[in-house]
Amino acid sequence: MFSSSSCRDKKVCVVTGGAGFLGSHLTDRLLKEGYQVIGIDNLLTGSTRNIEHLAGNGNYRFLKHDVTNYIYVEGPVDFIYHFASPASPIDYLKWPIPTLKVGAIGTHNALGLAKAKGATFLVASTSEVYGDPLVHPQPEDYWGNVNPIGPRGVYDEAKRYAEAITMAYHRYHRLDTKIVRIFNTYGPRMRLDDGRVVPAFAGQALRGEPLTVHGDGSQTRSFCYVSDLIDGIYRLAHSDEHYPVNIGNPHEMTITQFGEEILKIIDTPSQLEYHDLPIDDPKVRKPDASKAKAVLGWEAKVPFHEGIRTTINYFMGVLGEEAKCRLKD
Repeated sequence: MFSSSSCRDKKVCVVTGGAGFLGSHLTDRLLKEGYQVIGIDNLLTGSTRNIEHLAGNGNYRFLKHDVTNYIYVEGPVDFIYHFASPASPIDYLKWPIPTLKVGAIGTHNALGLAKAKGATFLVASTSEVYGDPLVHPQPEDYWGNVNPIGPRGVYDEAKRYAEAITMAYHRYHRLDTKIVRIFNTYGPRMRLDDGRVVPAFAGQALRGEPLTVHGDGSQTRSFCYVSDLIDGIYRLAHSDEHYPVNIGNPHEMTITQFGEEILKIIDTPSQLEYHDLPIDDPKVRKPDASKAKAVLGWEAKVPFHEGIRTTINYFMGVLGEEAKCRLKD
């Protein structure tokens, strides 16, 4: 399956959604740690650009496959990281049924593969399981405030179902499972057009366009740099914890504050421009990360000003000549 120089002393990981933003960064970390990796992605929202640097790597193999269909992987598998899913509002509103299917059928198929291989299984859940929260910050024992029939419900409920079936496999089949609840994460390899606030504001500022703020800008988000998130996920996969763990940076800011930070960093004529708030858009979002610190010894380390400059530099490369503005010194 892998190059002839490979041997069984390397453990094998399967990463579904392996060509996505988070899946590709997770793959890099696993390869760095000495694992062999099989990436699976149907490229609905993922991109081969995210994994092109792995071409020729004897410890990596890519399968273009939709995990809502039966998953076949030859040979032993030690870990399965289930990251397949549209993850931005633009994507899951555009593909509501595939989003529900990958959360339900795709998770079922990935769990079936883990059961067949005797592999550890980690599912990428989300802070969206808390919905528009009535508890702040959000601890893992908060059950959430989700509108199941609203437009965002296709993503929220898909992830809530994924958590439920993962725990069912843990309890009924004694499968070694992990659940990570991912809060807002940013970094290189995000799609500029995915609708999330970091690429949206950065792209608009680099083009010299108005920054689109939905609502009055008082809603809050907490931004975690991708390397910090991946470190938390890696630690969780190798822990004895089976219940959900929040991974996210508890440093909170309003959307207006975030926009103002972007305008301080990029030399741009852009200004904030206010529009209507989307239906069921969460008013606050901040993780209670105390469990991650206690159980995993994890906490976010990358300062915002450092991570956001690295990310904007990446977007400048993607935009090329379309970027009319540059970072301030």
